[in-house]
Amino acid sequence: MFQIAGIGVIAAIIHAVLKKAGQEEFATWTIITAFIIVFLQVITKAGDLFNKVRDVFLFH
Repeated sequence: MFQIAGIGVIAAIIHAVLKKAGQEEFATWTIITAFIIVFLQVITKAGDLFNKVRDVFLFH
């Protein structure tokens, strides 16, 4: 959870700095990249959770 929040904070800071510098295209790409990284982390965590629940209920 803290890792995802940290990525969001860092992405927001980079976005603000790039936008003030006039690099709006790079600022947008920063947000898109952060979203993809967070999405992949959430998918990985959801997969791990599913496997743990399956192991508990199927007694493997």
